Amino acid sequence: MTRPDFDIAICGAGPVGCAVALLLQAQHPNPDRIAIFGQRPAAQGSRLDPRTLALNHGSQQLLQQLRAWPTLAAAMQTVHVSQKGRLGRTLITPQELGVTTLGHVVNYDDLVSLLRQQLHRTAVQYIEVEHPVEVHSQQFAHISTPHNHYTARLAVQSDGLRPTQLTREYNQHALLATVQSSRPKTQWAYERFTSQGPLALLPHPNQNDCYALVWCNSPERTHTLATMSPQHFEHELIAQFGARLGRLKLVSERFDFALALAAGPILPAPHRVAVGNAAQTLHPVAGQGLNLGLRDAAQLTLSLRPWLAQSQQSVQPYLDNYVNQRQPDRWVTGAITDFLPRIFATSSPLLQHACGLGLLSMDLLATARLPLARQLLQGLRI
Repeated sequence: MTRPDFDIAICGAGPVGCAVALLLQAQHPNPDRIAIFGQRPAAQGSRLDPRTLALNHGSQQLLQQLRAWPTLAAAMQTVHVSQKGRLGRTLITPQELGVTTLGHVVNYDDLVSLLRQQLHRTAVQYIEVEHPVEVHSQQFAHISTPHNHYTARLAVQSDGLRPTQLTREYNQHALLATVQSSRPKTQWAYERFTSQGPLALLPHPNQNDCYALVWCNSPERTHTLATMSPQHFEHELIAQFGARLGRLKLVSERFDFALALAAGPILPAPHRVAVGNAAQTLHPVAGQGLNLGLRDAAQLTLSLRPWLAQSQQSVQPYLDNYVNQRQPDRWVTGAITDFLPRIFATSSPLLQHACGLGLLSMDLLATARLPLARQLLQGLRI
């Protein structure tokens, strides 16, 4: 049998793809048999990615293991959940969950830069491409770039790809920006549900009195908010969020991202497995997308560990085990992030009051609050 170019080819060098590469190379007896295909890193001084990432306690532990935990990281010790115009709110704290912190907020660019630095210290082959690669299956996985063609026993499809088998349009866009508070509350994060969509304010890693804003609205409303004057924007933000943090001053550009749910099979074809955004793209409510993707990376490594020692054997039984291990967590997390923005954005007064009572019961009863908090903190364990 012809030997392929690689044992494993990872298609996508974002956070999840890099994490997969780092985890697998630590277990592979010949890590130079692993390749990762990614776009050329942005040049210094170029426009930074506006995204910040909310990483839960489990993701922090994994990234620290990979020596890729950013220096700039804003802790979240309390998460305040509320609904505009309705009764009820709940607080989630780390003490009742038995951890030191609920999570941290980091800059996307900082995290990717650190992961790639660690990757370049390994024997993994980093292959730069200008565009996402094309992957198809025959005897091996075949990876095509504009100038070359490669084969691998297994292709891991990761960042930069979006599945198309199951989709849901929310008729929402997310506006991202940084705002400065006149009365910041240290290490508090806020998730506020409005009739247009959820609004999150997360402690910003760059400055103690700043918050990363993720504000979901209809596409038309988001465009209006993105183009109005800063003064009018700040007025509209206070009208939706309230004055609990004092004045909120816009201190950055505003960015507009379309939102949709997209999901597909974990094993899209022979010799291929999808993780992270290539398996599922979620609504940003509760910041679960990357946390779920990092759990994909960790479980895939555990499932493939026996195969890595003898990669000439069929990988399929190990991939089947991976699917069995990941499917429950994947579907529960996807269902939560799909349900919350839709139910809280309902126009039904009865449902709105029911949501408010749900938040109130969660605040009063730990038995109502802790299962959801644990799922968001560490995922579903089986």
